[in-house]
Amino acid sequence: MNVLSRSPYLALSDDLVPARSVETTGVPVIRADELTKIYDPKTGPVLDRVSLAVAEGEIHGIIGRSGAGKSTLVRCLNGLVKPTSGKVSVAGREISGLSGSALRSARRDIAMIFQHFSLLSSRTAAANVALPLEIAGVDRETIRTRVPKLLDLVGLSAKADAYPSELSGGQKQRIGIARALALEPRVLLSDEATSALDPETTEQILDLLKDINHRLGLTIVLITHEMDVVRQIASHVTVLEHGKVVESGATFDVFAFPQSPVARSFLASIVAHDLPREVSERLLPAPAANTDPVLRIVFTGDAAHDPVVATLVEQFGVRPNILHGRIDYIDGRPLGVITLVAEGAEPKLSGILAYLSSLGLHGELVGHAVRSVSAGAGRPRS
Repeated sequence: MNVLSRSPYLALSDDLVPARSVETTGVPVIRADELTKIYDPKTGPVLDRVSLAVAEGEIHGIIGRSGAGKSTLVRCLNGLVKPTSGKVSVAGREISGLSGSALRSARRDIAMIFQHFSLLSSRTAAANVALPLEIAGVDRETIRTRVPKLLDLVGLSAKADAYPSELSGGQKQRIGIARALALEPRVLLSDEATSALDPETTEQILDLLKDINHRLGLTIVLITHEMDVVRQIASHVTVLEHGKVVESGATFDVFAFPQSPVARSFLASIVAHDLPREVSERLLPAPAANTDPVLRIVFTGDAAHDPVVATLVEQFGVRPNILHGRIDYIDGRPLGVITLVAEGAEPKLSGILAYLSSLGLHGELVGHAVRSVSAGAGRPRS
């Protein structure tokens, strides 16, 4: 059977209109159950009972520091690495239990793009895209008509005859993406695919991946150490640390309410959850003479644009001194975090927190600030 007839999308129509919706089905197309990988018993597991489910049509980010186990995990997902225990299923087939021709057949549903592109220098852009089709035994006429459409999909029709040495880094990655889509996979794995690119090119590649996800309903798993990559396109995120899943869920929820220190660390440059060290080290854990409470307020949804601070002034007579804050968009939804000293709020604290909760906002007490003697009017030190 021609491999190109297997896929319900990329039907080779002129406009590449998808046959299935971008909306996720909720049914996992990727599932890892209690996945453990040990290379050397003396150093312990690289992956330690990792469980993961990725729904069809989802963009799922997997983030962690160097050595967290990200690359080993992605190689277990495509069968390049056999787990020590546990299992991996992709598109209904248990990849971890396959070998030989059965594994090669299953991998047609799983494509991969890499940090350093892995293009053949002796082949043109078009010939690089055609390579997996040739290996799969697709007839020449189909390849001849198929490759230009893939190049058009990634915006490089004009570079069909260019060699990799004549392409920029972003163009090379686009060719890598076109090649990855050649056999019409159900899953695209991206292993640090933007790490070698400058910020502007990174944004362009992420926009392309998001467009492909929307147009084709393709499930994408992003391996990255950059939380901003996750912020831009991922609907869900899993955080790895020392081979274990320390946090997993909808990207917005993880960004708004990170539960693990490692997630908060990754988010430091994006979401203002934590105060700068110079400020946080001056906070007291309990109220004392001449101190005022320091509140962190997390704004979500429509409330991210509401004048909540002004309302605290009007309704509770609080005199705020903003220490830190930011509003950003996560998965298309506004998320704001602001930390402020609330002068005069101590006796009204429970009422203020209840009021914030009634608005659907999250408010928490993070410490107490000593008022500055030099302020004269009793303003808290910021």
